[in-house]
Amino acid sequence: MINPKLPLGLITVLGFGLAFLYLPIMVLVAYSFNASSLVTVWGGFSVVWYGKLFHNPQVLSAALLSLEIGVVAATIAVVLGTMAAIALVRIPRFRGRLLLTGMIHAPLVVPEIVTGITLLLLFVSLSQMTGWPKHRDFFSLVLAHISFCMAYVTVTVQPRLAGADRALEEAAMDLGAGPMRAFLEITLPIIAPAIISGWLLSLTLSLDDLVISSFVAGPGSSTLPMVIYSKVKLGISPDINALASLIILLVGGGVVCAGWLMRRADLKLMRDRQLAEQQVEA
Repeated sequence: MINPKLPLGLITVLGFGLAFLYLPIMVLVAYSFNASSLVTVWGGFSVVWYGKLFHNPQVLSAALLSLEIGVVAATIAVVLGTMAAIALVRIPRFRGRLLLTGMIHAPLVVPEIVTGITLLLLFVSLSQMTGWPKHRDFFSLVLAHISFCMAYVTVTVQPRLAGADRALEEAAMDLGAGPMRAFLEITLPIIAPAIISGWLLSLTLSLDDLVISSFVAGPGSSTLPMVIYSKVKLGISPDINALASLIILLVGGGVVCAGWLMRRADLKLMRDRQLAEQQVEA
């Protein structure tokens, strides 16, 4: 229900803003079921373009490559980003803290084209000096995606870790648990929602990246955004609408599942705290 205290003008502006953001997406999904080969002309309801999409080997191979890169890069970025967050939160002062903070936040503010050129020069220099990589392929794309996904994981996990109650972990160590076991069994479940969010965000950023991938990709390693961009330059076809609709469905399902898991983890944490307080009072 809309809050009656909100001004009518603010509600109107909010409505136009939401319509501007989501109406084109709804139109795109609707025209993915268009029977006509012309994108802007409605020719009746049909799912023919979904069938043609699943019989397009170029799009399918690019989608599989993007998914593999996204999963690997997001997983490694979560591990490295979580370790960086632990270092920044648990170790107040150490040599190189300022440098580490700057390196973590640099990918967030540096334009993608600068990052892409820098990574391209790095891979070319490494290839000339050491002979690796001989060709820019899957591994170069994974390393490039890790470099910017790690920053987003760190800034996602760091506030959650800073807000975690350190006393719970200390109590576990007082009861005989080692530092690593106390962290894994006490702190890790607390920051798990942030880790999951960081992984999903990294996966989304990896699947969406075009600029950096265009610089570090080699022949035969075109990602899905690169294939879509090359097809759009020649004119939008309805199978692109079908592909975009499937991506929206996949991302939407992932967001819903992540929200459910985070809410479940928060409720479990709340119940555990209430049970601990009851045991202390008893």
